[in-house]
Formats: sequence, structure tokens, C-alpha cells
Amino acid sequence: MFADRRDVQLYVPTEDQITKAADALAKSACRPFDDPAVRDTIIDVKRRSEQTIDVVSKDEVLYAGADEKATEKAHTTVDSFKKFIEENKDQITALQILFSKPYGTRHLTYEDVKQLAEAIRKPPYHLTPEVLWHAYEQLEKSKVRRGGPQKLLTNIISLVRFAVGETERLESFPETVDQRFKRWLAKQEELGREFTKEQVEWLNMIKDHIASSVEVSLDDFDDTPFFSKGGRVKAYQLFGKDLDKVLEEINAVLVL
Repeated sequence: MFADRRDVQLYVPTEDQITKAADALAKSACRPFDDPAVRDTIIDVKRRSEQTIDVVSKDEVLYAGADEKATEKAHTTVDSFKKFIEENKDQITALQILFSKPYGTRHLTYEDVKQLAEAIRKPPYHLTPEVLWHAYEQLEKSKVRRGGPQKLLTNIISLVRFAVGETERLESFPETVDQRFKRWLAKQEELGREFTKEQVEWLNMIKDHIASSVEVSLDDFDDTPFFSKGGRVKAYQLFGKDLDKVLEEINAVLVL
């Protein structure tokens, strides 16, 4: 037979008993540290594990070979790129368009940019936009802005312009396009040309497409992201007979 739990009396200690028990346990736990030998051992272990940090004295550079080699390599890369531009400015379409033709008649395509990128990648140059960008960061960091995807093929346009001194700062091609787009919109407003919210949404899509593909045409409206927004039919509904003029103007202003 089990006892009825209701008949069991639980012992509850008083506050004074709890305090005395806690004191007894604390004294018991501290008793080993009363031994001088234990205390000396703890102090010795602590001393051996401590580190002194000198925040007053200045470090003196004893060797900087790796940095010098990196700088030398960056100079070689940049010089090679400039040599490539000089030797091919009359041969490669993209360079011809950027530097030879009158400003108003230049029309750059993605295929032109792709051809240029493939040309600098071949021997003896072995260059890519990423390698060139890094080299300019090594040599002229204050003039280089790292923004946007560095592997974007259109960045080669920015690199060419910076290499020949056409621009004072090296920034990603999308960043340049975005700045020009904002100035263009502000200019339209000054001229009294107003766009609806939906038109501005389309203009932003056009701007982003140019940033990655150099140009935009009516055929592009059959692809993403334009197609999901209604394609060329919707574009004509929004801009009407001015659509062709808008595309021609925005292609010219944002790229060249």
C-alpha cells in the first residue's frame, strides 16, 4: 500500500537556514584557495598567458617586396592596355566608334563591345575588365570607384575612356549611365516635357538594359523584362509616335 501523498509533510527551510547553508557552501568552495601554493600557481599561469599590446611605439616597415611587385604588375597591365588601344584604335570597331567618328554619328552595339573584350583577352595581352579594374585600383585608388558588378562586359567602355583621359574618374558603366539618365530626365523637365509614372518605369527599364547591353531597340521589347510589361505594344501605347524618337535620343545620351 502506498501512503496518500496528501498526508506527506514537505520540509521548507527558513530564510535563516538557507543563508547559513549558502555561507557554508561558499566557504567550502573557497577553502582550496586558502593554500598559498594554489594562489601562486594561478597567478603564474595568468602571467604566462597575458599579452602586452604596445599602442605607443610605431611599427617600422622592414620589407615591402610583395607590394612593390603588385604595383609593378599593375603598371605593366595598364601600359599594355594603353598600347593595345593605340595599336588597334583604327582596327577594332568599338574603338573606331569611341574615338574616330564625329560625336553625333557614333553608334555602339553590344557586339562591338564583345569584340573589343575578346580582342584584349587574346595573346599577348591576356586582359579582362576585372584585371584592368584591379590594376587601376592599385595605381590610382582615389580616382577609382568600385560600384556595380565588375564582370559586366560593358565596363570596358569605362576603362577605355579612363585610359585615354576622356574621364577623370573610373566608375562602372551602369553608374555612368544612371547619372546621365538622371540628368536627361531633369533636362526634359526643364523643357516642360512630363512623363507619367508608368512611362518613367519604362524609361528606367530601358536605362538598365542599356547599362548591361549598350543599346536598346524595339526588338528588345519582345524580351525580358519588357515582354512581361506588355512588350512593344505597351510601349507604343505609352509613348505613341514619340517612341522611336525617345529610343534614338536615350541611346545617344546614355552611351556616348
